Amino acid sequence: MFYEPGITKSGLKYNPFKSCCVPRPIGWISSVSKSGIHNLAPYSQFQNISYDPPVIMISSSSRPDGTNKDTVANILETGEFVWNMATLDLAEYVVGSAVSYPPEVDEFEILKIQTAPSRCVSALRVNASPIQFECRLKTSIFFKGNTSEANTNVIFGDVVGIHIADSCIKDDMIDLIGLKPLARIGYLDYICIDRSFTVRSPHEKPLGTVPFLNEAGGSILK
Repeated sequence: MFYEPGITKSGLKYNPFKSCCVPRPIGWISSVSKSGIHNLAPYSQFQNISYDPPVIMISSSSRPDGTNKDTVANILETGEFVWNMATLDLAEYVVGSAVSYPPEVDEFEILKIQTAPSRCVSALRVNASPIQFECRLKTSIFFKGNTSEANTNVIFGDVVGIHIADSCIKDDMIDLIGLKPLARIGYLDYICIDRSFTVRSPHEKPLGTVPFLNEAGGSILK
C-alpha cells in the first residue's frame, strides 16, 4: 500500500498515520486558568526532547471550530503546567479526563481525582501518579491544519521540578516495569509497559553478536 497524505487516500477505514508511530507516551497534563479553574487532559503526542536542561513537548490539535483546547489556552495564559505519568492503575481516570468538558469544568472534581500541590507552579498534580514534572512554558509553535480541527499547537516546557515517589525506586533506578506506564498505539487502543530487555553496546560485545532474550524475557543472554 502507498498513499500521499492530502492527495490520495489510504483505502483503509481509519487514518493509519498515528498507528504507525507507536508506542506514544501519554502526556497527562494538568493546568489552571487565570481564573483558577483546574484542568486535566491526556495527550498522546508527547515526548521529552532534551535532558540537560530537561525539556518536554506536547502537541495538541484544536477544537472542531479551530479554537484552542483548555490545556493549550491555560498554558499560553499562565505559562505553567504539570505532566503526570499515566499508569495502568490510573487508566480509567486517564480515559475519563479525555472527555471534552466545557472550560468551567474542573476535571479533578468531576472525576474525583485526588490532587497534590506543586512547589514551583500553580497547576495541581495527580496525587496517585508516581512521577510528575512541574513545567514552565518555554515556547510554542502553531501549525495550520488542512481543517480547523487539525490546527495544532506544539508546546515546549522547561521542567523545573520533578517528583518521583520513593515507592517506585528500586536499586537506585525507577522500577518502570512495576509502574506499568501507559502508552497509545493508535485508534482507541492503549498498551502498558510490563516487560523490558537490555541491549548491550557494540563496544561491550563483539560486532556481529546477535542479542537474544532469555526465557523470562527480561535481559540479553550472556
